[in-house]
Amino acid sequence: MKQFFQILVILLISLSSCQGKKSQQVVKESVQFKDSTDQAIFNSIREVASNASLDTLQLNDRVIEVAKMFLQTAYVGGTLDRNKKEELVVNFRELDCTTYLENVVVLSKALANDSLQADDFLKELENLRYRNGKLTDYASRLHYFSDWIYENEKKGIVKNSTAEIGGEKYNKVINFMSTHLSAYPALQANTLLVGKIRKTENEINKRDLFFIPEAKVQQLEDQIRNGDLIAITTKIEGLDISHVGIAIHVNNRLHLMHASSKAKKVVISDIPLAEMLLISKFQSGIMVVRLK
Repeated sequence: MKQFFQILVILLISLSSCQGKKSQQVVKESVQFKDSTDQAIFNSIREVASNASLDTLQLNDRVIEVAKMFLQTAYVGGTLDRNKKEELVVNFRELDCTTYLENVVVLSKALANDSLQADDFLKELENLRYRNGKLTDYASRLHYFSDWIYENEKKGIVKNSTAEIGGEKYNKVINFMSTHLSAYPALQANTLLVGKIRKTENEINKRDLFFIPEAKVQQLEDQIRNGDLIAITTKIEGLDISHVGIAIHVNNRLHLMHASSKAKKVVISDIPLAEMLLISKFQSGIMVVRLK
C-alpha cells in the first residue's frame, strides 16, 4: 500500500502539470478523448490501477481508491453545458459533484478490465449519464439525480438502498427545471426540450421516493458502506437533490468525499456528513445508492 500511495502522489503532481505536456503523454488507442490532457490523466489512472492491482479489490473498495485519485482536483461547475449541442463531455481536469461521481463510478467498474481503453470508458459513461444509455439531445441527460438513480437501477448498475436502511417517504413535487428556464440556456433556446423535461418531471412525480432525514443520518450511518453513493436532498422548492458524493468512514464516522463548490476542489469533508447536513439551511437529508 505504501507504494500505491507514492504512485498516487506522482499522479496528483502530473495532474497539475500535464497541461504543458499534452503531446508527449498521449498514448495511441482506437479512440481518444478530445482533450489530450484528459487522455494523459486517463492513462495515468489506468497505470496506477494496474500497478496497485485495483482489479483484485471488491467494487466498493475500488470506488474509494479511484475516488481518492481525484482529491485536490479543481471544482468547476457547468462543464457539461459549454457546447451548443449536447455532447458526451469528458473532463478529468475540472469536476462538479456529479461529473466527479460519474467518473469514479465508470472507472471503478471499468477498471475490473485490465485492458481498459478509452472507448470502453466512453461507452460506459454514455450508458450511465443518459436515459436508456443513449445520448440523443439535452433532455436525454439524466439531470435530476433521483431520476439518475431510477434509470441506472433499471440498467442494473446501482441499487437504491435508502428505504431498506431506514428511509422515509420523500414527498415533494419536482419541477425546478421547467419553472426556472432562465437557469438553463438550452431550454430557453428550444421549447421542444422544455416539453421533454416536463414529461420527465411528471414521471418522477409518479414515483415513490425515499430519503433519510438529516436528524436520522447519524444513527443510521453504520449501515452505510464505504463507496456508497450519497445524494443530498434539498429544501429548495421543486428540486430533488442538490449535491452528491461518495461515502467514506473516517475515525468511525461517516464523511463525504465530494467535489466541493465551497472548497473549490475535491475533498473529504472535515466534519461528519450528519453534522454537514444539520448546519446547512438548504439540505434536508440523503439518499443512499450502492453499486452492483
